[in-house]
Amino acid sequence: RTKFRRAMNETDNEAQTKAIDSLLNFETVKYFGNEAHESQRFDKSLARFEIASVKSQVSLNALNVGQAVIISVAMAVMMLMAANGVAYHHMKIGQFVLVNTYLMQLYIPLNFLGFTYLTLNQGLIDMEQMFSLLRVDHEVTDKPGALVLAEHGAPAEIRFEDVHFAYNPDRQIIKGISFTAAPGRKIAIVGPTGSGKSTISRLLFRFYDTTGGAVSVDGHDVRDYTQGSLRGAIGVVPQDTVLFNDSIFYNIAYGRPGATVEEIEQAARFAQVHDFIVSLPQGYKTKVGERGLKLSGGEKQRVAIARTILKNPRILILDEATSALDTHTEQEISAALRQVAFDRTTLVIAHRLSTVTDADEILVLRGGLIAERGSHAGLLAMGGVYAGMWAAQQVESEDIALPEVAE
Repeated sequence: RTKFRRAMNETDNEAQTKAIDSLLNFETVKYFGNEAHESQRFDKSLARFEIASVKSQVSLNALNVGQAVIISVAMAVMMLMAANGVAYHHMKIGQFVLVNTYLMQLYIPLNFLGFTYLTLNQGLIDMEQMFSLLRVDHEVTDKPGALVLAEHGAPAEIRFEDVHFAYNPDRQIIKGISFTAAPGRKIAIVGPTGSGKSTISRLLFRFYDTTGGAVSVDGHDVRDYTQGSLRGAIGVVPQDTVLFNDSIFYNIAYGRPGATVEEIEQAARFAQVHDFIVSLPQGYKTKVGERGLKLSGGEKQRVAIARTILKNPRILILDEATSALDTHTEQEISAALRQVAFDRTTLVIAHRLSTVTDADEILVLRGGLIAERGSHAGLLAMGGVYAGMWAAQQVESEDIALPEVAE
């Protein structure tokens, strides 16, 4: 029966995966009007699960019936033999009863043992996938006796020394980047899509280990720290903000569980979202829905900023933190972020160059390398890649700002 049970588990996982995938991406399903397609796709998976489940159940019933028949027939034969012995005076009535008692004492444990083995074997099959996950080696692990990085306190120093990295050996993403972010300094990283901007933040956060070179914080390689303490010292405002299906209060408090109500409200004020929250009928108790679908993109991003502010990290990473905001709100948030980043080492990953003009140093990435570096004014004076990007975005802004003229 093992193959039937394994097939049932695999088809069940397949069906549930398709259901979760379509539910999480419900907006895309509705954009393309593919509700019927998703329903048919799920129905086909359920049909395969049904076939496998029926085979498993039928084989189980056959096993139980077969086991019961074998034991019952064996007992009947032995009792007939004992009865024959009584009929021909080879056995007495008391011996007949004794044989029956012995058989009953033997039959019950054997029957119980069969069901116990069945249950254990079925449980092992059901846990196969869990065991396979446990056998997978961690790509990122803590060293024995790893150091603990202070999560709060003075700004930290960040150093990238000839860093190389590739998700796949045949596709190099980072090809030798070196820079230093002194304590309290603001470093901006800009460049075209695919140049490796977000990969730098992932390496600092140690989602991955470098394939060459080293990333260090406060003079120690990030691989020398425990992952928990390293990530506790870094706050990230990501481009793609994901919120939990809970209240706004819970989502902000997630930055530092146990924070007081006053601290949470203060973080919301810094992120320019407190007034919006109190204007809602349920205030901070308002549910945000799955992945924050009941909030606009700008509102979600401001909640994420408040969550990071509440964490109070030594290192701040802003990954397109104002990408979903209008110009007016972006200016307000940028002013708040400058205040928050004042006593922190900050890495700003940006596409809109207008958000990084106040950075102490701007790194222009191109093809996994630093093509240019310097201040905003200095890079414009160079007339290179950065100046070209700046000019293109200025023209784009002017085109958007021009009113439409009727012909």
